[in-house]
Formats: sequence, structure tokens, C-alpha cells
Amino acid sequence: MRQQVKIMHVPIDQVTLETAFYAFQRFMDGTSCRMIVTPNTEIVMEAQKDPDLLEIMKEADLVIPDGIGLIYASKIQGTGLRERVTGVDLMYRILEYCHENHKKIYLLGGKPGVAALAGQNIRNKFPHIAVAGTQDGYFQREEEGRIVEEINRSGAEILFVALGAPKQEKWIHRHKTLLQVKVAMGVGGSIDIWAGTAKRAPVIYQKLGLEWFYRLMKEPWRYKRMMALPKFMVKVLLGKK
Repeated sequence: MRQQVKIMHVPIDQVTLETAFYAFQRFMDGTSCRMIVTPNTEIVMEAQKDPDLLEIMKEADLVIPDGIGLIYASKIQGTGLRERVTGVDLMYRILEYCHENHKKIYLLGGKPGVAALAGQNIRNKFPHIAVAGTQDGYFQREEEGRIVEEINRSGAEILFVALGAPKQEKWIHRHKTLLQVKVAMGVGGSIDIWAGTAKRAPVIYQKLGLEWFYRLMKEPWRYKRMMALPKFMVKVLLGKK
């Protein structure tokens, strides 16, 4: 039975990596496209001023707690999120499943050439995965119908969308009823990590919940976006009070 907590009106599933993966496996037994969303604190803050994004997350089939700030907020509220479940880690677990079960995937997003490179690296790591197609994120709105048709013709069962939040969530939601994949998941920068054009923070930063700090050190121009975390925590504390 699905259990969720609300953080600033955004429903977050009470899952671990393994129970999130179990939910994904259930989706693969279905006949319609199911949507997985991977919000961090920045996306939750964005949803406070974007009612369409908030509604999309309410309608999503699985909403995992990607940001460490969500875990802190849950502890403050006493609502019991069990652990941080990153989109990167869930994507890796899904790719393992695809390798073991000879599944087809489609990669959508990133700069020109990035999705294709990520697909090649995924095939090298998991040779039993069929990368049915790739498409970069530089397309016009009028091209979306063609892209959806291409995804459907490819026979892919899992679609990874890396258009950045909230664009990727809105894209999936807009086309969900037309897509013939079993699962569509917004994965943000995970495509860049698989392509090798970006690196994930070292394990010590991951365990301490400081991946955001590592990114800030590597990309100091992101500081304005990083301000979402302290603003988020202030709102949580004021809400608790």
C-alpha cells in the first residue's frame, strides 16, 4: 500500500531504494505509462510558485525523496521519510534490471551528442540492454509529436528524460497518455554522468548528504540555485513553529 508524506504540499513516497525499485517492477507489469519523479528541495520550492508542477507531482505514480533537505524536513516534521533515494541510484538499479531482463530503453535530453554517448557507455556496462534510441534536448515544441512517435516505434519499455526540472516533468506529463513505454522517469543530470561529461560527488559527500556542496565547489556559478536549500529549511522550521 502506497504511503506518502507531504512536505510543503508536495507528496513524497516513504520509500527506500529497494522499495522504490519494487514499485518500478510493479509498473513494468502494467499496460500504461507510469511516471517517476525525483524531486529535491529546489523542485519542491519551485512547486510553491508553480501550481502546474505541484499538480504533476500529485499525479505522479512514484515520487522519491532525492534531496537530503527532504529527509531533514521529514525529521523536523516527524513524518518518517526513511532514507534519501537519489534518481542516479534508482536509475542504476533500473539499468541492472534492464540488463538482467534484456529490456529496451530510450534516452531523451542533454546537449547534442550526450544522450548517444551515454547510451554507448550504458551498453558497455550492461551489454544486454538495448538502447532503442536517443534524442538530445534541443528540439522545438512542434517536434514533440515526432519524438513521441519515434519513442513508440523504437519498442522501448523505459524512457529516461533528462531535460532538467521542471521541464522534464512537464514533458512526460504532457505526453503520458500517448507514450507506449511502461515507465517514464525524469533523471536530470544522470545522462551527463553516464556520458562522462559530469561526475558525481565522491562517496563521502554522498553519505554525508553534501553532494550539493560538492557541486557548489565545482560550479560556483550555481550559487543562486543552491540558495533554495537554506530558504527551504527556513520555511520548514517556520512551518513547524
